Amino acid sequence: MGVAASAEIQRNENGVEAVTVRLGALFGDRFQTGQAIREQHGHTTTYLPNQAPDGVFFAETTEEVQEVVRLCAEHRVPIIPFGVGSSLEGHVNAPSGGISIDTSRMNRVLQVNQDDLDCTVEPGVTREDLNHYLRDTGLFFPIDPGANASLGGMAATRASGTNAVRYGTMRENVLSVTAVMPDGRAVTTARRARKSSAGYDLTRLMVGSEGTLGVITGLTLRLYGIPQAISGGVCPFPTVEAACQAVIMTIQMGIPIARMELVNTLGMRALNAYSQLDYSESPCLFLEFHGTEAGVVEQAEMFGEIAGEFDGGPFDWAREAEKRQKLWKARHDAYWAMIALRPGTKALATDVCVPISRLAECIVETERDIAETGLVAPIVGHVGDGNFHVTVLMDVDDESEIERSEGFVSRLNMRALAMEGTCTGEHGIGQGKMKYMELEHGAGVDYMRAIKQAIDPLNIMNPGKIFAMRCKS
Repeated sequence: MGVAASAEIQRNENGVEAVTVRLGALFGDRFQTGQAIREQHGHTTTYLPNQAPDGVFFAETTEEVQEVVRLCAEHRVPIIPFGVGSSLEGHVNAPSGGISIDTSRMNRVLQVNQDDLDCTVEPGVTREDLNHYLRDTGLFFPIDPGANASLGGMAATRASGTNAVRYGTMRENVLSVTAVMPDGRAVTTARRARKSSAGYDLTRLMVGSEGTLGVITGLTLRLYGIPQAISGGVCPFPTVEAACQAVIMTIQMGIPIARMELVNTLGMRALNAYSQLDYSESPCLFLEFHGTEAGVVEQAEMFGEIAGEFDGGPFDWAREAEKRQKLWKARHDAYWAMIALRPGTKALATDVCVPISRLAECIVETERDIAETGLVAPIVGHVGDGNFHVTVLMDVDDESEIERSEGFVSRLNMRALAMEGTCTGEHGIGQGKMKYMELEHGAGVDYMRAIKQAIDPLNIMNPGKIFAMRCKS
């Protein structure tokens, strides 16, 4: 498509000054330029360097976001949407400076349509907030990435998590998005109908766009009935390969598993120590089944039989809410449990996803690579859909360890791509995985650039993320 050297947006000092002065006059203390709050909004939960914006605007309405976007477009100043900052690949960093639009005050549930199983929310509502709001309706929103992320941020990064094997990802569960586009116009991408053949699917274009096409200011989401019964538990296996084979057989037999999480031996050691548990320190599957009272018992028993075929077990499962909550609290605290394995280090958290038929091979090769490289790097995974995470605990003051860690992450991504997988199942690209986009998508990246250029010709929407923009030759 005729491209030449990189032409990312250049810092515009005069424009930044004009915009910050104007925003201060318009919004008072809802626009902040203090160093601490700017660094908070440029922070990243991995080891990537902090790149702070020039100012932070706390938005409360779509109309306010439109006003700020138009002002930034006029002066060619970057815009970086911000939810709660829980992303892992530098999505909220501001490499060219600019204005961070914090949507945390846009936190209202606007509408719940019980009969239609959907709701409309502002982007600052978190997943836990929404389910707390829904608790008396008999409905829930299932996407659970672990962190209490904002729903706007979850849509922007196409998040998924522990329930994805049954309920899908944000891609399947966002019915419509309202977004402020780079020219300041607000667009709603779809109606509430469950299907449509009317034109391009702008909803799917915005979901996963990581703030590079617009600022999400509203979402309509699919809801589900709370299951009549839930059962869940932990099952140890002698090897990672045996656990993965049990996963494949469970999926192939059509058991409607709701959650299926793998934690390897080192990961289980971390969880036991941090959450004061006494599970087997061997590869384990954490499972959950949703359905009727009889159904969840049958599903658990069927899985127990499958596990036995691969020398797994005993499968310790329960229906009591208290036991299950303790189990999943430990799984959700895995990030902090793993950091505690090696105090004083930084976490380089990464993920890949492969076809489930290649999952065992990929994880076994990855564990071998970790051992040979001499790293401390536990593994957890949403293995029901082939997605797993590695948390490399890295001494950032040791240049050789940084080099070894980065080399390992590169090999992990290349391994996943060689197995017809992806360099990220749910973390997204951000800054951290940009170099793998061409390898994964080839010429497709040129068409992504063309879409970005058409929608955001000034390249002010979260520049320096997903891929570098290029000038035409």
